Amino acid sequence: MKKIVLAVIFLIISTSNSYAEGKPVFMSPDWARAAVDAWNNDPILTVELYKSGWAANTKNGRGFKIIEIYREDCLKSQHIQLKIEPKDGKAVCVYGGEVSDKEPDYIMWANTKRWIDMGKGEYGPMKAMMFGRLKFNGPMWEAMKNMGPFSSFLLLTGKVDSDFSSCH
Repeated sequence: MKKIVLAVIFLIISTSNSYAEGKPVFMSPDWARAAVDAWNNDPILTVELYKSGWAANTKNGRGFKIIEIYREDCLKSQHIQLKIEPKDGKAVCVYGGEVSDKEPDYIMWANTKRWIDMGKGEYGPMKAMMFGRLKFNGPMWEAMKNMGPFSSFLLLTGKVDSDFSSCH
């Protein structure tokens, strides 16, 4: 009987651990790779950011935008980047992963709890920045002109099934 109880406990623990392990750690390079699909399946991010001219307005005409994001409370976690290019009438995310560009267009950071709140739609970018919940470095006027897509970007952080329990 003792062996059966131990076997059941082991099965429960291994099943719950494998479930958590199946999710990418929030804002890890694996999470960023999954975020590429979430971006490309969002018509506000793909269509509206193209229509507004945001995707084509690139630094020194380099032909792409880089958004770098990270979790402020995870001091040793990596920053990740998303690379967006104008293609076929859309703002297409073509890369998600480790930092590959040392000159991002935007850098955004917040505590994990705040990212979770924004990903659930509890508040948008204006409130987040006004109350210091989201820190932001980049062309503010451009971001302000694209507030709808900016809101969709924050919601995207909640669309990728994630493991929030770890920083790595």
